[in-house]
Amino acid sequence: MKLSISRQNIYLLILSVVLLIFVLLFAFFALIPEGKNYRIERLEIKKYEANEAQYNQWHDEILETLQALQSQHKHTIAAYDNLFDAERFVKINRVYFESLQLQKLLPAEDEEGFSVYEVNATSKIDSPSSFYAFLESINKSDWIININFPIRFEREGNVIRSSFTLKIYATLPKE
Repeated sequence: MKLSISRQNIYLLILSVVLLIFVLLFAFFALIPEGKNYRIERLEIKKYEANEAQYNQWHDEILETLQALQSQHKHTIAAYDNLFDAERFVKINRVYFESLQLQKLLPAEDEEGFSVYEVNATSKIDSPSSFYAFLESINKSDWIININFPIRFEREGNVIRSSFTLKIYATLPKE
């Protein structure tokens, strides 16, 4: 019995075997090693995505806390940008004193981004409660003010003379 396979079929069979060998070689030498690298890189990406999700959650929590603090302390934050006006200060706080005088001392050293001015204040009050009301108004004022101790009180007839030093903080101009 003689096989009769046409020449075309033989070429087609040889070509199919060559292509099958090429596909097998390509799979073993290119696809399988790259598949292992793909799995390793996919695990690394999942770790990065987990870290990113954790950092995003942390960022959102911090942002929420920041916004809450900004809304609670917006008056204090706005006070950083206000320049100190001695006349306005005396006009606002004259209510608490019979007389209020401010005497500007030399500018103090700048502290951590703030320009600091020291002001010596002398006042006459009729009772300590008006001085405490003055301290409360300082907390709600448009400026960042620190009252330095000691506060000296001296009796002069029916009034109390007080003298104290204020430190007024103003932001330095941005460079």
